[in-house]
This record gives sequence, structure tokens and C-alpha cells, in this order.
Amino acid sequence: MSTVTYQVTGMSCGHCEKAVSEELSALPGVSSVTAKADTGLVTVESTEPLTDEAVRAAVDEAGYEVAGRA
Repeated sequence: MSTVTYQVTGMSCGHCEKAVSEELSALPGVSSVTAKADTGLVTVESTEPLTDEAVRAAVDEAGYEVAGRA
């Protein structure tokens, strides 16, 4: 099991959290995503480590940007 937290910019509401969570949940191996708009933190749990590139692409698809790992 791998757990990584990312700082995501641009999230401001529950809809933002849902959009980011849905895109990240679609990645292979992802078992849980917790997005918090008030802090900009997104925690991803997966059965194996994800590449930062895959996470960035999924967050970008949702319309937001990964600022880096938290």
C-alpha cells in the first residue's frame, strides 16, 4: 500500500474536490482519494506507487494543478 499527499492549486469547493477525486480514482490501483479544498491537500492511497506524472495528468484533466508533494 502506498499513500502520498499532494498540494493541488485551484480547488475551492466540494465540486472541485469531487472532480479531482473522480479523476484520480480512475487511475489503476487507486483505492482511496481524499481531497480537501480548504487546505488544497489531496491524499491518494494505492495498491502500488503511482508516478507523479500520472497524478499530475489526472489532476490536470480535472482542471487543477499539482504544485508538488506535501
